[in-house]
Amino acid sequence: MTTDADLDAAIAALSEPGRLREAQQLVTRAAPALGQVLDAALDEGGWFDDAHSQAVRDATAKSDPQERAAAVQALIAGELRVGMFVGVAVGFELARELHPRDQED
Repeated sequence: MTTDADLDAAIAALSEPGRLREAQQLVTRAAPALGQVLDAALDEGGWFDDAHSQAVRDATAKSDPQERAAAVQALIAGELRVGMFVGVAVGFELARELHPRDQED
């Protein structure tokens, strides 16, 4: 079982210069397929359903340009967070598929 200390150490290791280079290259090669997996995960999770469409309409319907810009920026920021969290979950599952023996720990 992974402890909080293990997780903190792993996150700190990720900040080392050049550490993500290989992972970025792997993701670049796998981007089209990973994009499909991410789209499916977002769809299955209902992240961009009718409620999302309504939020887009609400944000863009604001008559005041500053309010509209702020609402659209907030919507985009929320979508980015959701996409990143779902992407991380996809990454964890991909790592488990690539290294199944690690699941026994």
